[in-house]
Amino acid sequence: MKLFIRSFGCQMSVADAEEMARPWLARGFTPTGVMDEADALILSTCTVRQHAEDKAVSEIGRLLPWKQADPNRFLIVAGCAAERIGPWIRKRFPHVDLVVGAKTMPQYPQVLEEAVRERFDWGPERESFPDHQPKGAAHSESSAFVTIMRGCNYACTYCIVPSVRGRELYSPFDTILEESRRAVSAGAKEIILLGQTVNSYKAPSGEDFADLLRAVDSVSGVERIRFTSPHPFYLNDRLAAAMAECGRVMPHLHLPAQSGSDRLLKAMRRNYTVEEYLERTGRLRTLIPDLALSTDLIVGFPGETEAEFRMTLDFVEKGDFCSAYCFKFSARETTPAAAMEGKIPEPEIERRLDLLLKAVNARTRKHLRAMVGTRVKLLLEDKTDGRTQYHFKGRLDAPGEPGSIVEAEVTGHSPTALKCTALAERTAA
Repeated sequence: MKLFIRSFGCQMSVADAEEMARPWLARGFTPTGVMDEADALILSTCTVRQHAEDKAVSEIGRLLPWKQADPNRFLIVAGCAAERIGPWIRKRFPHVDLVVGAKTMPQYPQVLEEAVRERFDWGPERESFPDHQPKGAAHSESSAFVTIMRGCNYACTYCIVPSVRGRELYSPFDTILEESRRAVSAGAKEIILLGQTVNSYKAPSGEDFADLLRAVDSVSGVERIRFTSPHPFYLNDRLAAAMAECGRVMPHLHLPAQSGSDRLLKAMRRNYTVEEYLERTGRLRTLIPDLALSTDLIVGFPGETEAEFRMTLDFVEKGDFCSAYCFKFSARETTPAAAMEGKIPEPEIERRLDLLLKAVNARTRKHLRAMVGTRVKLLLEDKTDGRTQYHFKGRLDAPGEPGSIVEAEVTGHSPTALKCTALAERTAA
């Protein structure tokens, strides 16, 4: 029996799908990368932008022939879009066996057991899905997601996530450490701590995110630590010190900013100013001089003037970002921003996005050029491609061992990645 997983959206969506796979694997299913081989399929959806939700809905429709080919196949649609439009999905797509919204994730093993028992008339003599699944499974041979929290207590006016994932819930401190140890024992070299606003973490026992970083850094066998997605408000001195002092925390931070205009940040309810963002990242760069900083930016937010857009272009220069995810504003139903006046015409949004991407790409090329002649440590995802400690993509000129960390010299670069030559077969992180 085989299981196929498809995920749309952020790393949290990927981690959710992996967590949902564990009860199936515990029953003897094996993962497959070929959908037509699968007896069960998990589709993890996203709704942060309308386009992402539309892609998920289209994919559900395209899965009808897969289900018709064998009615015994089991199809699960899960995640944020499932939370937002779950009743509509059930009505529109009767070939879906189970809809699991993001808020239902803690109860998923029990929900799955009930659904499968009803679907296949499994009696009580059949083995049940385990109630408590081991977490921290690797999303590759070398990296593992560890979800430390779910939900978000913020109310950014453009964001639908709090309504589909709920308020923040934190995993116990010791549970996170145990999941990290388990992932390392399974072969992971890199732990990626996940949360909607990951650095707002507050353990039920009182520890904060800085404490958690130090604790994970002390886990035997961990070679790299990353985290996503943090919020600028919680980039405080305690966290900066922990990042600088923990040898396994990588010198890369993806810190969403969204805009270079204070007025727009206030309209977005982002809870910081451009100056505060730059001050906090500046203090961190003082402690970690080789820090690679990336961000998220939105263009076309309602009421954004040409001058305010130019502020964002200027912010890209001041922030000296090594890369950025740039998005067109997407009006999500029920969010305050969807009802705001001052909608920007689509052609104008496209123009601004194009200019922003050119500015960001120029900064990326600058940072890649600066890396030429330096040494990096590449965590290989396959025989030649991997990620440096700065999260740049890198490619070796000769094959190495997937999952190993290779010390290499940067000999050149493409528009988005480094070209590397191995200096040693394998090194520590």
